[in-house]
Amino acid sequence: MSTRRAERDLNRFRQIVRGKIKKDLRKYMSQGEMIGRQGRKYVSIPMPQIDIPQFRYGARQGGGVGQGDGDVGDPIGQGEPQPGQGEAGSEPGQHVVEVDVPLEELAQILGEELQLPNIEPRGRKNIVSRKDRYSGIRRVGPDSLRHFKRSYREALKRQIASGEYNPSNPVVTPIREDMRYRSWKETLLPESNAVIIYMMDVSGSMGTEQKELVRITAFWIETWLRSQYKDIEIRYIVHDAAAKEVDQETFYHLREGGGTKISSAYKLCNKLIEERYPETEWNIYPFHFSDGDNWGGGDTRECVELLRTNLLRKVNQFCYGQVRSLYGSGRFAHDLEEYLGSEEPLIISEIADRDDIYDAIKEFLGKGN
Repeated sequence: MSTRRAERDLNRFRQIVRGKIKKDLRKYMSQGEMIGRQGRKYVSIPMPQIDIPQFRYGARQGGGVGQGDGDVGDPIGQGEPQPGQGEAGSEPGQHVVEVDVPLEELAQILGEELQLPNIEPRGRKNIVSRKDRYSGIRRVGPDSLRHFKRSYREALKRQIASGEYNPSNPVVTPIREDMRYRSWKETLLPESNAVIIYMMDVSGSMGTEQKELVRITAFWIETWLRSQYKDIEIRYIVHDAAAKEVDQETFYHLREGGGTKISSAYKLCNKLIEERYPETEWNIYPFHFSDGDNWGGGDTRECVELLRTNLLRKVNQFCYGQVRSLYGSGRFAHDLEEYLGSEEPLIISEIADRDDIYDAIKEFLGKGN
């Protein structure tokens, strides 16, 4: 009984936690500290202390309804307040607790709240897994695979057919010919996997706050895409006037000076796809983050041409997130909108501050590509 009650309380606790996360999802999506507590399968989310609702019985005290002097019809009063009097309280205050939430459940909440459609994979990873499934019954096999229910059923059928079965003494004894064993067959399961290619401007105009916006946005992108694919590979490209592939740590902490040449990142992205991730076999998701500043000399026209003739034909969708910077012109998003705004795989979103991350994720992932 106590076990069932504990399980019931735990389920109620989980539902309360789920409701609070959904209610405050925009707030959680703007916070970066929860990313630092991310585990392999769980993420720790800070929230006010949660108590399971229950009756609480306190000590009997005077002054309640039906106690003390008074006549019928007298108004019930609370007495004169006495501010600043009394001793320090002994009861604990409200604390913030950390609740471990499975990443799968967090992705489900994200999908429900943002109304994200499930993704239908376009490419397919050229790997086929082999899996044994016990889907049949045989007359021979090892004892470890004996199917007891089927064996006794066969014994019962045999005894009824031969007249040996006695309803008043229903003893069923299987013999060797009654034995049945589970059998398996090998099935081939194609796996749909995906690659995320992050690109970020690391020139002097991209500061710490801009990179933090990128880091938080990337966390929610990965949370959703990992729920949609069996496996995700992630590649990181940084660029100023030149582009290079780096690891995750370098991606979020590197800062370089100089100008910005966005086409260098798009060329490297295209090269990665051609050499490692052919579009016929992979679901490809490039995400580019920049403050919208680009070097002159026709580099924006080169970017537009690279997208139109190469990248947009190969990817599930190409997402450009423009973060606001005091030093960036913010022009690149407007240029993309002007020249490629009608292209289906291209998604453009402007992220001015942390509150915009919620809307950016909805724009990036809302088409289900």
